[in-house]
Amino acid sequence: MSERETMEFDVVIAGGGPAGLAAAIRLKQLSPDASVCLIEKGSEIGAHIVSGAVIEPRSLSELIPDWKERGAPLNTPVTEEQMLFLTESRSYRIPMLDRVMPHMANHGNYIVSLGEVCRWLAAQAEELGVEIYPGFAGAEVLIENNRVVGVATGDMGISRDGSEGPNYQPGMELRAKYTLFAEGCRGSLTAKIIQHYDLRRDADPQTYGLGIKEIWEIPAEKHRPGLVQHSFGWPLDDKTYGGAWLYHFGENLVSYGFVTGLDYANTWMSPFEEMQRTKLHPAFREHFEGGRRLTYGARALSEGGLQSIPRLTFPGGALIGDSAGFLNVPKIKGTHTAMKSGMLAAEAVTEALAADRPEPATFTAKVRASWLWEELRTARNIRPAFARWGAKGGALYSGIDAMLFRGKAPWTLHFRHQDNEELKAASLSPKIAYPKPDGKITFDRLSSVFLSGTNHEEDQPVHLKLRNPEMWKTVNWDVFRAPESRYCPAGVYEVADEETNPRLVINAQNCVHCKTCDIKDPTQNIEWCTPEGSGGPNYPAGM
Repeated sequence: MSERETMEFDVVIAGGGPAGLAAAIRLKQLSPDASVCLIEKGSEIGAHIVSGAVIEPRSLSELIPDWKERGAPLNTPVTEEQMLFLTESRSYRIPMLDRVMPHMANHGNYIVSLGEVCRWLAAQAEELGVEIYPGFAGAEVLIENNRVVGVATGDMGISRDGSEGPNYQPGMELRAKYTLFAEGCRGSLTAKIIQHYDLRRDADPQTYGLGIKEIWEIPAEKHRPGLVQHSFGWPLDDKTYGGAWLYHFGENLVSYGFVTGLDYANTWMSPFEEMQRTKLHPAFREHFEGGRRLTYGARALSEGGLQSIPRLTFPGGALIGDSAGFLNVPKIKGTHTAMKSGMLAAEAVTEALAADRPEPATFTAKVRASWLWEELRTARNIRPAFARWGAKGGALYSGIDAMLFRGKAPWTLHFRHQDNEELKAASLSPKIAYPKPDGKITFDRLSSVFLSGTNHEEDQPVHLKLRNPEMWKTVNWDVFRAPESRYCPAGVYEVADEETNPRLVINAQNCVHCKTCDIKDPTQNIEWCTPEGSGGPNYPAGM
């Protein structure tokens, strides 16, 4: 192997989402002379962010008060919102949204292309002198004397057999006094950091959701800019957390998506199929008829909330954004919380740089003293209530918690199990009959993945591996009947020779980097490794 080149900075940030970009901007605001480098595994900033999100502008206003004058792409204010409880054929609007479900209220928020927001933030960061390197995936954490001293990017041009191909280029070592990990949910580098420093020792297990999203273009006469619609209930059973959203934004665009809690029990369930058939419900179908689907994507979300946040700092760095789990689950929002965590980490790092401390230890105290902690504290019992009492009981508890306690109940509910431990055997799970795709409103996986622009160099090593290949047949197939073939929203996993000699086929080129397999595999036997930089989805700008 060729020797890697080395670049040195004051701060390296792994991940070009809202948390990493906010941290970079705040660092340069506070310490203009500090050298800051940000790497992003997507081909460009925003390439791995399928858009159509509701953003609360609180953090943005704190970070860049004149964002409107600077042309930030927040152009569709929320004008109408509704929460629906669905049965198979009807919908019931939940009244008093501001009192029963105050976390869901969106007055003052904007429906945005989050990819465009990140591209705009990147431009602000570069104006301040941040060095941004898209297309470079962090593949290795550099640890010396038990301190993180940076990250190494992955080698390029490695052939499938592991040899150096004709276009081989070794990765680079990006060394720093402090490294911030902003990879989003279930980041591969973050996982190594958490394990090495045992950061989850005093936290609840993290629980996750899988968000699957489509962007549609619909006829102008049907477009209602600013409409926000959420639903829960059908098609999920009462024990499974999740629901759908629908946002009208931009130029005749609609963001539609579905979140399924990955602590679901029925091995026959397919989050992708649940998402597709929800579009056929009368409350949703009318929005899609006459339109066309433009983009498709999927991503896991950290849903554990306050109880599942690990220790945030370690020698040489910190975890920020959804790498740490700062998503506000009942709000279904993580952009403003991710940005705030990045800003607070930047303040702590600035102090550590000035004092030459080994760890930005003041970050935790800053988080606990901020509105970020208070917001997550008041929301802390909502998601565990749904896990404990189901959809109806969880919704009832949420109303009581909001109206009587205002999120300040004198108890805290906890998660006791990891999501992969909740799956039941195939023999104990009722099968589910899903409708076949009609090609107009509902679609199959492969046509969906095509719209994500996903691409991986074919001659690179497969980045999805079985730690113990023998275990797939005896556990995944014999007990659970290959749940990975259903929970993966991209058709990566399929069973060949099912009737004679079942074996697993891994179509790694389809992977949209959602990380669900890394989370839900019953024995944690699937390992998601970092593919070559710029591989994966390539979501277009403006959506």
